[in-house]
Amino acid sequence: MSDPVTRDPVTPVLAVTDLRVHLPASRIQVLDGISLDILPGETLCLVGESGSGKSVTSLATMGLLPKKALAIAGGSVRLEGEELVGASDARLRALRASRMAMIFQEPMTALNPVMPVGRQIEEVLKTHMHLSARERREKVLAMMEQVHLPNIERVYGSYPHQLSGGQRQRIMIAMALILDPKLLIADEPTTALDVTTQKQILKLIKEMQERMRTSVLFITHDMGVVADIADRVCVMHHGQMVETGAVADILRSPREDYTRRLLSAVPSLTPRPPRPDATREKVLTVSELAKTYAQRSLFGPKRETVAAEEVSFTLGRGRTLGIVGESGSGKSTVARCVMRLIDPTSGSIRLGTQEVSDLSPATLRPFRKRIQMIFQDPYRSLNPRINVGESIAEGPCNFGLPKAQALRRARELMTLVGLPEDAVERFPHQFSGGQRQRIAIARALAMEPDVLVADEAVSALDVSVQAQVLDLLADLQTRLGIAILFITHDLRVAAQICDDVVVMHKGRIVEHGTAEDVLARPRADYTRDLLAAAPGRHWDFANFRPLETAV
Repeated sequence: MSDPVTRDPVTPVLAVTDLRVHLPASRIQVLDGISLDILPGETLCLVGESGSGKSVTSLATMGLLPKKALAIAGGSVRLEGEELVGASDARLRALRASRMAMIFQEPMTALNPVMPVGRQIEEVLKTHMHLSARERREKVLAMMEQVHLPNIERVYGSYPHQLSGGQRQRIMIAMALILDPKLLIADEPTTALDVTTQKQILKLIKEMQERMRTSVLFITHDMGVVADIADRVCVMHHGQMVETGAVADILRSPREDYTRRLLSAVPSLTPRPPRPDATREKVLTVSELAKTYAQRSLFGPKRETVAAEEVSFTLGRGRTLGIVGESGSGKSTVARCVMRLIDPTSGSIRLGTQEVSDLSPATLRPFRKRIQMIFQDPYRSLNPRINVGESIAEGPCNFGLPKAQALRRARELMTLVGLPEDAVERFPHQFSGGQRQRIAIARALAMEPDVLVADEAVSALDVSVQAQVLDLLADLQTRLGIAILFITHDLRVAAQICDDVVVMHKGRIVEHGTAEDVLARPRADYTRDLLAAAPGRHWDFANFRPLETAV
């Protein structure tokens, strides 16, 4: 581990010393001697791959470790000098929200789906303050205004599903900060957000931090975010602290091999050189595609929402076309229309020479083999009750392949995606997130498709696993000639995997061209805004230097 950074002797808001967490039944160490501290108004970023112990550190600090599953085996956690290890449940409940608070990664699962969000924020005030109903409402509305929510009266009475992802995350921030805590723990709060929403949320957290002098423990695997917001960085690996230091020192001169590997895995915003279109064979052609949703009401006129309009592009064999844009831009709507998971309102979708936009479900079935989808969350897309071999073999069996032959093919595909053959006997929960995504790719390849549609297929993975999956897709594409339609909000990923890029905004294509032209020489203002919002855009992470000085 690196030498600690010398700092002024100010009493830290949070001081964690030699923290050890284990599994009570087996005594396996999950955290092994973690030490860190955060000064008033400071942002400390905790980084590392999935399974490194970042979230366990935050849960131990908050006193939220799952009982009987994990337990603190030793060490100290002090909040403004008060020892939290061994504190009673009642004392920890009193400290949460009042002196320490947490923003979780997925607000949709953290918020109560059957209660308006305004009342959920009020619950914090009810628990910790003696205020009248009117005073609580006024305080909540004022807080909503501070986090820049629009139309706060409407949002106050809205349910979580009626808000966008960025608005839900703002609700979580409002709930966390309404009692002016001294410590804010943010656990991957921007991972699932597009770059412009992410930029807004990061700016908001910084703004609230400066206003309230709050200390922030920010957990992330996004090194771009680290470069933009951190004062100091702690790097974790396998439950241990590998390296700690000022953000500029870690990014410019990492001392440990693990830190160097982590930074080198960050994809560059500079697009890779374009590949020649060797075959010029078009496997997917979309022309003038439109999708409009009609919302009918018993008491008013029918309302229509245009999700996609006049969308046209082609995809050649062995090439990757990226569709990028903010949430709500129409990316996933186009992908679902292409897959015929939803019916387009108008336009043409051709697989090779076959028109599929107007086929009925029965006549569409033979073409399902030719276009397969890789979803964002493989854990939810794999059946937890059957082993992965059966999951991979299920599609071919449905199309008439004998089960024994399909299972043999499943073993071959496991090897193809870099997993051992005998892993076919295991179940989804027995694999890591990156391994499950490899299994999802194997399942899609089992149908021997012409086109793979990857909908945010690597957005939930940490950078090193993400790099492995992207390399795998590129290798499979070279060997098998598969065309990939890649839906993403991560411009770094688009720059490294895509030959061509379509930029969508409010259901329309605003720019279309080679990845090099669109991402290096954007013509549309919207594309330039997306690139300007990309975190860490001024850093060349792989070479450990700012882009201004890179050659």
